[in-house]
Amino acid sequence: MTPFGSKMRELRRQHNRTQKEQATFLGVSKAYISALETGARGQPTAILVDRICVWLGLIWDDAEDLKRLARVSHPKPSINVRGLTENAVYLSNLLAQNINRLSPEDCGDLIREIERRIQI
Repeated sequence: MTPFGSKMRELRRQHNRTQKEQATFLGVSKAYISALETGARGQPTAILVDRICVWLGLIWDDAEDLKRLARVSHPKPSINVRGLTENAVYLSNLLAQNINRLSPEDCGDLIREIERRIQI
């Protein structure tokens, strides 16, 4: 599951709406909505995320939060480290080769540390 898919499912359920209702409004299949929620499909387009915000009635911070989550929810991200330092190359490969060994808590700790260092 991606951060976007998880949040979209949470919001849809909070509004007591179904995947079928969402699919109909957006003009996509129910299977596509399910795939977005589970992370089986890649990032939605910015236009689709805007339409999801309209469908859910999200404004301001809530809409921006969903859009941010969509930007960081690619299920197969790639990192271009060409031209970066040896440590950057090592870090990207270390993470790629070992992320499956990290617990959800470990991932959360690393996310918070990286966000702190880059001041997100």
